[in-house]
Amino acid sequence: MNNQPRWQFWIDRGGTFTDVVGRAPDGALHTLKLLSENAEQYRDAAVEGIRRLLGLAPGAPITPAQVECVKMGTTVATNALLERKGDRTLLVTTRGFRDALRIAYQARPRLFDRHIVLPELLYERVIEADERVGARGELITPLDVPALRGELQAASDVGIRACAIVFLHGYRCTDHERAAAALARDIGFTQVSVSHEVSPLMKMVSRGDTTVVDAYLSPILRRYVDQVAAQMPGVRLFFMQSSGGLTEAHHFQGKDAILSGPAGGIVGMVRTAVAGGHHKVIGFDMGGTSTDVSHYAGEFERAFETQVAGVRMRAPMMSIHTVAAGGGSILQFDGARLRVGPQSAGANPGPASYRRGGPLAVTDANVMLGKVQAAHFPRVFGPKGDEALDRDGVVAKFDALAAEVRRASGRDVTPESLAEGFLQIAVQNMANAIKRISVARGYDVTQYTLQCFGGAGGQHACGVADALGMTRVFVHPLAGVLSAYGMGLADQIAMRESALELPLDAAGLEAASRRLDELGAAATDEVASQGVARERVELRRHLHLRYQGTDTALEVAFGALDAIRRDFEAAYRQRFAFLMPGRNLIIEAVSVEAVGAGERHAESAAAGEPPAHRPVPDAAVRMHSGRWLDAALHVRESLLPGATIDGPAIIAERNATTVVEPGWQAMLTSAGPIELQRVVPRETRHAIGTDADPVMLEVFNNLFMNIAEQMGLRLQNTAYSVNIKERLDFSCALFSGAGELIANAPHMPVHLGSMSESIKTVIARNPDMQAGDVVVLNDPYHGGTHLPDVTVVTPVYLDDADARPSFYVASRGHHADIGGITPGSMPPFSKTIADEGVLFDNFLLVRGGQMREPALREQLQSGDHPSRNPDQNIADLRAQVAANEKGVQELRAMVTQFGRETVAAYMLHVQDNAEESVRRVITALHDGSFELELDNGARIVVKVTVDAAQRAATIDFTGTSAQLPNNFNAPKAVTVAAVLYVFRLLVDDDIPLNAGCLKPLQIVVPEGCMLNPNPPAAVVAGNVETSQSVTNALLGALGVMASSPCTMSNFTFGNDTYQYYETISGGSGAGALFDASGRVVGGFPGTSVVQTHMTNSRLTDPEVLEFRFPVRLESYALRAGSGGAGRWRGGDGGVRRIRFLEHMTASVLSNGRRIAPFGMAGGSPGALGINRVERADGRIEPLTHIGSAEMAPGDCFVIETTGGGGYGVPE
Repeated sequence: MNNQPRWQFWIDRGGTFTDVVGRAPDGALHTLKLLSENAEQYRDAAVEGIRRLLGLAPGAPITPAQVECVKMGTTVATNALLERKGDRTLLVTTRGFRDALRIAYQARPRLFDRHIVLPELLYERVIEADERVGARGELITPLDVPALRGELQAASDVGIRACAIVFLHGYRCTDHERAAAALARDIGFTQVSVSHEVSPLMKMVSRGDTTVVDAYLSPILRRYVDQVAAQMPGVRLFFMQSSGGLTEAHHFQGKDAILSGPAGGIVGMVRTAVAGGHHKVIGFDMGGTSTDVSHYAGEFERAFETQVAGVRMRAPMMSIHTVAAGGGSILQFDGARLRVGPQSAGANPGPASYRRGGPLAVTDANVMLGKVQAAHFPRVFGPKGDEALDRDGVVAKFDALAAEVRRASGRDVTPESLAEGFLQIAVQNMANAIKRISVARGYDVTQYTLQCFGGAGGQHACGVADALGMTRVFVHPLAGVLSAYGMGLADQIAMRESALELPLDAAGLEAASRRLDELGAAATDEVASQGVARERVELRRHLHLRYQGTDTALEVAFGALDAIRRDFEAAYRQRFAFLMPGRNLIIEAVSVEAVGAGERHAESAAAGEPPAHRPVPDAAVRMHSGRWLDAALHVRESLLPGATIDGPAIIAERNATTVVEPGWQAMLTSAGPIELQRVVPRETRHAIGTDADPVMLEVFNNLFMNIAEQMGLRLQNTAYSVNIKERLDFSCALFSGAGELIANAPHMPVHLGSMSESIKTVIARNPDMQAGDVVVLNDPYHGGTHLPDVTVVTPVYLDDADARPSFYVASRGHHADIGGITPGSMPPFSKTIADEGVLFDNFLLVRGGQMREPALREQLQSGDHPSRNPDQNIADLRAQVAANEKGVQELRAMVTQFGRETVAAYMLHVQDNAEESVRRVITALHDGSFELELDNGARIVVKVTVDAAQRAATIDFTGTSAQLPNNFNAPKAVTVAAVLYVFRLLVDDDIPLNAGCLKPLQIVVPEGCMLNPNPPAAVVAGNVETSQSVTNALLGALGVMASSPCTMSNFTFGNDTYQYYETISGGSGAGALFDASGRVVGGFPGTSVVQTHMTNSRLTDPEVLEFRFPVRLESYALRAGSGGAGRWRGGDGGVRRIRFLEHMTASVLSNGRRIAPFGMAGGSPGALGINRVERADGRIEPLTHIGSAEMAPGDCFVIETTGGGGYGVPE
């Protein structure tokens, strides 16, 4: 055995560059950067980098005599996933679920896209196996092995070699999956990924996606590993996993490779920061196209469920939040606002300064302002790759853009102020991303150090720190190659997880301990098999705990019962600011981490610091920071420890540039890192005036939206109801003092235009409102939609002396039950509002900071049809109050920073901006009208009249049916929301959605018609059914697309113990694309089984549904051929079959069962929907568009949803 010191190589093979850190036998570190793809010069960048640092000839072998080991991270798998270039893959799943991963949770990724584009599927073929096991492990259908063998053989015969096996409840009942896997291997599949091995956790969709990813990518990885290993036979080769641990090359799996490179960056960040004495760190890794941010406070943070490239992953990964803001992010002016990204200039053509004709980008703004000095930047640009950055070209482009902004806005804008404004927006975007992983989760970010790395991080570090109130920045000398460095410092790790779903009590803890012992033994064996002495393997055991009835599990260390409870409560209180006393804790899963310690960082914070000295600058330059300033430029490699540099200054080095802003000071420590400290207190108030500024308009747009999003995160995390937590049936918003909508983080478009009416009701009816008051209402005649949608309104007082609130914040959530004649509060046959549940009309929920719980409980239990579960309502209302409080805190912080007059002024400016965006769209529209009949015979009539000169439109619903004796009446607030949604849908841009969107629109809705009914008309279907019909009718009048479902196909079931509600999606309508004159220049097909228009609610995962409720989901599949024919076809609907295991009442509230979704311009209508009950004795009971049935055990409720209409005459 060779005990002499040998080389180690630590490598990050990125998408653009491969970074190599070589540790020589004498301990010295050597770095190298190569292009990842350079076929003319070398086959593989990682191997080439090793050869170059070893001084070997091309093709010379790399031997164990020279190299002890190679540790690397790679984007090979990530790129294959992004580009959909994995292996041909077969999916084997339970009969009835061939489309489960395609349908997933039904939600569309972008709310306002007419053409809904879903991620491309990774598997090319599906086998449905005859097998079924129940949620509690009961055998329902044995696996039909002979039939499965034949289908597997057929797939193998066409050349498919990768197989993913995902059976319902396979995470805990593994026999069928094991048998199918043995069969696949026997037939000759070379890659068999089995869900209970890949991700043994509940949730079929995300576990299934993870298993498919593993099958799809593992062969690609294996080929890459073999290719590298062949060029260094005998050298130990390790790869970085997404979880942040190294594993021996042949243990490296597709599911663990997605964040291989970024994980190395986090390890490098943490190890170097801790060695430098910083134990609470925000990682800020800014590259060319995006920025990764991460959080560390004593232990690595991992997410067990995340989404990458449109694929849900249920596997341990480093917790990393990515925002589309990097050095290459494109800078634009849209006529009113400055915009940064999300598009990137990439490496080719790159930013304008790269001399390839590229657009202005973030890097160019730094060049313009002197923060990147062309003379001290690598000369790698131009046709021959030997020229400096093109500052003159950048100045010319900023001059031209400044002239354009001056013409459009009338403001005296200079090129420098423009460049500075763009950087301010980019900094704000990155700061908001950091807030999502820190402030939104209860961490005080001002107590942290910002560690920046990546090529562009140092240019913005001071700005990002200031935006967050942070005062320390840490820059390691290897910041430019920190991901590669992290590979060398990482531990060898094997992780195992297993679902448990047991109460946290003595018996549950004993079961958890036994499972942890089994997992720990397996994980230890894996690490020990990779050359780590067994006695050096450390085991870390964790429980994943959640409150019963909630969906948010937190990880705590395994230990004594009292300690576990204490740790969970501390973690939960920090994250959510409250506890749920009396609620049982559930052990959702257990996980174990076997750790073989890796290399450790040699630097030490304890080393004595040298005396401070002021170095002589290498150059004097000019830098713009509010104004042009003289700045010192230092070359880092020439600085000595103790060098102290006051801003403004620039520290240039080979791989990065660090900008020291005025008020900051940089010091080079003895260990090598640069530490930046704010030495002059930051201005807490910014005097920016109240006139609309293009820079601040975008900043405030983002700030307002960020507040609404943070409120939404708080509500989602703390709510009790599945409707809010998992289906995301809620919205949070902020409003001006007059009740005008300013920013909304909507998941449900139907909430969009209607909450404002609720706020105005609260303002009008509470003249004596006090600070600390909170009001709740769900009254459909005062801004509500239907009774289950409960709105909580909190006034924002900025000063105790204020007579009235300056702003309002509100949250609206769909409660699981609010009473009414059927469980779930969606009664198909309600005749008056009293049939639909408990009505809250301006109810004072909180006074002086105290919730009026006795009065609230009394109200919930009042009336003929009280709430079935008041405790659940109260828990959700508490969560809504907490969400509002988050909004209050953030608005107060904004006013502290900018001043109340400025914030109030920009609340008006963002509305003006949205108004202008809608007016531009109106000029391309033409007059039109449409009449849409509902299944119940009612008619919606709409006429759109366009005034091109005024850039305004009138939407007139005169002629619509009078209010109805049933519940298909839509409150006027819902009708207005539908109009607002349609006009926002026509704007192909990410404009802010607020009250300004409605200003160019005159909406005429006759009083007493079904779209503006008088009390006590029933309205429960108006919110979900009529709103969809109004949307489709309006799109029909405008002639832009065929009909999507005129229904949400609402399905509810329940009894005194259980209540459940879901909306079942159909196919979206096809549509046309138009030029500025209104001519058709293209089109798009509809999308199958996806939520459309006024809803985007998520569907509960099949395994969660069956675990929580006594039902069996027999299938949910695409309804082939149900989309309307046309030049562009409509999307197909779906077929959902639910069998009941207990007596329950089930109800359906739908439309489109008699009148089909219309086609357009010669396209055919979509297929009609169908509702029916299939009794256990074989009888079939058809139901109309509305129906209710008493379900006995064994009965099956079947809903077939409508297809979308086709567009254009078929060719």
